[in-house]
Amino acid sequence: MDRVKRQLGCSEKIQYSVATEEICVAVLDTGIGNHPDFGGRIIAFQDFVNNRQALYDDSGHGTHVAGCLGGSGLLSRGRFSGIAPTCRFCVGKVLDENGEGSIESMYYGLLWVLENRLRYRIRVLNISVGIGDSGGRGRMEELKGLLERVCEEGVVVVCAAGNKGPAEGSLSPLGESSQVITVGCHEGGFFGNRKDLCEYYSGRGRAGRIDRKPDIVAPGTDIISCNLHWLRDRRGRYRDAYVRKSGTSMATPIVSGAAALFLQKYPYCSSMQLKRRMLLAARDLGEEETKQGWGMLDIEKLFALY
Repeated sequence: MDRVKRQLGCSEKIQYSVATEEICVAVLDTGIGNHPDFGGRIIAFQDFVNNRQALYDDSGHGTHVAGCLGGSGLLSRGRFSGIAPTCRFCVGKVLDENGEGSIESMYYGLLWVLENRLRYRIRVLNISVGIGDSGGRGRMEELKGLLERVCEEGVVVVCAAGNKGPAEGSLSPLGESSQVITVGCHEGGFFGNRKDLCEYYSGRGRAGRIDRKPDIVAPGTDIISCNLHWLRDRRGRYRDAYVRKSGTSMATPIVSGAAALFLQKYPYCSSMQLKRRMLLAARDLGEEETKQGWGMLDIEKLFALY
């Protein structure tokens, strides 16, 4: 995360000088582990897969995603902190240990966010998952409708483009909505000509849309963030506190973190105002719109434009 923050202009000054408002970010994923970098900021947890009461993550995906978004970097002296290191979390487990989920679990997760948005002051929702349409087209349309209701209630919804590219029209179904911020992956040339970059398989939109999809891109290759399987030895030293992962799942919470940072400083900004400002501030990478949308997230410019 250290190189990502440098790439996007996310300085410590921006990270720690904007925490004037307590912002809660909802994360629908595989759950979340009790990593020291979350430091008591997990204020709500709901399990829509196994109906357990205590928070947990049996995959590690959700823990890594939450770390990208808002880990404090405590065990790395701030080096691997997430984008919004002081935000709070409401976590819904909608995926199992294999990272697989159903339309039903996502539906009830979205309903939970909608019903509790005022209670927990949820301003951002991160969905770093792709949900297939195996439940039927009608049920998927219901899910999309509920997702748009969440947007209409003032929550900034950020969805992954998915990892089924590069064919045209390969976006995750939830990312098709015009109201959500759909995030693709791009490294902006950081790794040169490496052939295994996330941007090569990041989901693509369709040409000819009035709006661009994905909306924006962010780094998603070799992202270092919180490891579910961290250890503490007898001397109190921590080991394996962080791990590398790649995919649009990692790019998405980077954008969610930027949204949380902005709303911490400007809490009266509406979700659609924030989306427009974020896209206006994006850096054009010279790629096709179906791949980059408006371009690379630029956090420094986002704050400078306000």
